[in-house]
Amino acid sequence: MKAWSRGRTLAAGVFLIVLTNAVALGGAWWNREGEPESLLLLNERELMLPYRGYRMAENSGLQLRLGWRVIEHEGGEVYSGYAASGGVPEWLDAERMAALGFDSRDAGDASDSVRRRYDRQQPREVLLVLELAGPAWQQALGRARENAARHEAAAAVNADSKEFANRAKGAREALQREEKANSRLFAIDAGRDLAALRARYPDRTRYMIVKGTVRARLVNRDRKWRLSGYIGDVSVGQINVPFALRPVLERLSARPAVGEGEPRYEARLAVGRRLEPWITTLTALPAAR
Repeated sequence: MKAWSRGRTLAAGVFLIVLTNAVALGGAWWNREGEPESLLLLNERELMLPYRGYRMAENSGLQLRLGWRVIEHEGGEVYSGYAASGGVPEWLDAERMAALGFDSRDAGDASDSVRRRYDRQQPREVLLVLELAGPAWQQALGRARENAARHEAAAAVNADSKEFANRAKGAREALQREEKANSRLFAIDAGRDLAALRARYPDRTRYMIVKGTVRARLVNRDRKWRLSGYIGDVSVGQINVPFALRPVLERLSARPAVGEGEPRYEARLAVGRRLEPWITTLTALPAAR
């Protein structure tokens, strides 16, 4: 009786493993069936190597991190670091949050009860529109240039100040990162209807629609409390590199220092029916040769 029970348990386990793999493979096939929902040409600025070195062993996996950003309210830092992900975009206001299903009542009330009510609202999965090298990136570039010019002017007026000189140097480096290193992929819109979003952004080589998470946040702007939304993450933050395409990356043991050099590779990223991405091509750029 015990042997029969163990045999049945083993068979059930094997069946469950086979079923799970079949479901996963079926889902991947369905995702990639037909024309991609979007197809973007990204480079190392948006698809980044891990921070630390990795081994290119045959049985090891390799994932690239998808770098994306938001334009925050005027004065917010959009050009610091290599590529930030997440934030409070200026377009995600109370009206947009209500359209996403959040309770937007009493958004201007900063009382403890209202704050607790907003804190209790659970994050929601929504559809995010990511724009590649478009107006949002141009806005980030413009802010970085204005910031650099402002600090240069201040340093010129305060020529004997080491503090002002250091600020100007930091602003120049931030501008260089924005021009050469930071991700050009920005979250610019959110919704719950894929067809409606795609109709609004029909260029499938410029706009990628993915699943992401938004939560409510009260922010103080112009001395007034306002309901806004914080975009925390996207469902495609890590993207597997097919083993056949890894030779392009074999010589690149880790990502370069911030702002150093030009992108070393580019990849064509497809997003399928289930809004799940995969890399179709991976090509070395002159900087890697």
